[in-house]
Amino acid sequence: QVQLVESGGDLVQAGGSLRLSCAASGRTFSRYDMGWFRQAPGKEREFVAGITQSGGVTYYADSVKGRFTISRDNAKNTMYLQMNSLKPEDTAVYYCAVRILGGLWYDDKKYGSWGQGTQVTVSS
Repeated sequence: QVQLVESGGDLVQAGGSLRLSCAASGRTFSRYDMGWFRQAPGKEREFVAGITQSGGVTYYADSVKGRFTISRDNAKNTMYLQMNSLKPEDTAVYYCAVRILGGLWYDDKKYGSWGQGTQVTVSS
């Protein structure tokens, strides 16, 4: 089973940038599609971005398209989320997860092995 640890969250001003990392344990990381989700206070968890096993195909929520970039380095067992032009509405706890079932990429029920999350706060 893959275990995931997120890092890189911080307090940043609107318009700034952050890069989140998701480090995976085990030697099977490259076998899995992966995803980033986020959850703001009082809101449901929502899909942010997804990436296929090789990194060749990526998916984004409309709210982050053009500002966020998902990537992965299978040699380092790590996935990244580069976040640019941050907005206050991006404030949330960000989670990475393994996509364990097929189907809709934005459905969090298709994911498992959730990390503990990392807090991103964007001030206006």
